[in-house]
Amino acid sequence: MFKTVVGHSDDPDSLGAAEEVVSQCLTELGDITPQAGILFAAIDFEHSLILEYINRVFPGIDLIGCTTDGEISSNLGFQQDSLTLMLFASDTVKIAAGVGYGVQKNPVEAAQQAVKQAKEKTGTEAKLCIPLPASYIEDGSTTSGEAILRGLKIALGEEFPIVGGTAGDQFHFQKTYQFFQSEVLTDALPILIFSGDIHFSYGTGCGWQPIGRRSIVTKAVGTVLYEVDGEPALKFYQHYLGDRPPNAEHPLAVYQGDSDRYYMRVPNTYDAELGSINFLGDIPEQAIVQVTNISRDEVVAAAETSLKAALASYTGTQPEAVLLFSCCCRRWLLGTKAKEEYQLVKGALPENIPICGFYTYGEFAPLEPNSSTYFHQETFITLLLGTK
Repeated sequence: MFKTVVGHSDDPDSLGAAEEVVSQCLTELGDITPQAGILFAAIDFEHSLILEYINRVFPGIDLIGCTTDGEISSNLGFQQDSLTLMLFASDTVKIAAGVGYGVQKNPVEAAQQAVKQAKEKTGTEAKLCIPLPASYIEDGSTTSGEAILRGLKIALGEEFPIVGGTAGDQFHFQKTYQFFQSEVLTDALPILIFSGDIHFSYGTGCGWQPIGRRSIVTKAVGTVLYEVDGEPALKFYQHYLGDRPPNAEHPLAVYQGDSDRYYMRVPNTYDAELGSINFLGDIPEQAIVQVTNISRDEVVAAAETSLKAALASYTGTQPEAVLLFSCCCRRWLLGTKAKEEYQLVKGALPENIPICGFYTYGEFAPLEPNSSTYFHQETFITLLLGTK
């Protein structure tokens, strides 16, 4: 048995929203007791009150969650300023939460702490990790998605499947919150570990189209790109954009080896004097890159691409739960069309499958089945869960 239920409320009152999502979940659960859950919440709620209420109704539940840039569920579709809760119950799948603290300064240590805590609870071989780490800590101070992922890979293995997203704060970029059981945290890495008879698959989609020739990063340090093909990065971008500055509509496609699959990096600021561009993620030297061009219709359609990729590699009979992770930049660029991402996914699935998700400040997923996980931006990720 693998039972998943969802509650979703757009009540602006924190206690009212908590009561509503819990009531919806209880109705679907019947006499079944959930063992774990994921909570996605708008930034303006009184989060400690919400967690206290959920833990009072479900004492000892392994709950994780975070604040968002928008919430998604099969109950209310795409919303902002809302609260959504997904609960899991199973007698064949073990699900356990762990948390690491101080993720900004010690991401590897935080990841090892979280994984150790979760693994000790399951006592069986881990099969899937869902992380929901901090992105912004205080007054614009940030964590590193790549460093967090590196820590998780050290703790779990290079090709262990890691699928999730970083916390948001509704496009304020000031401070995000993470949830672990009854704790409200600001510099943490909460995770769920799945083991036992769990079947899952994942898919990614972006919708941006690479343009021009593929080039090689000849100088980069961390998130700063200095040179492409031996020339200033800014000149490389201007070749395609003219006088327009690098922007989120034209992210960089970063290829993995000789593959045609790529992950995205979003330009943030640039230095006209140095000709360098600062991105919202690391750019590895010697990587093959291309500038991309946006078609909003294709960006929306990428949600269905993501789902189809996940369905194609799903090993169970039919998925029993769906988690969605979409980038805040997609929501911002799509505007009112953002809701169509969820509608495409919902329309391609059976009516009764519970769906839950959020808009993130960065996404985690492998590019292909049975391969290493990457830190993504401007990407839509689908995670399917179920049993055989």
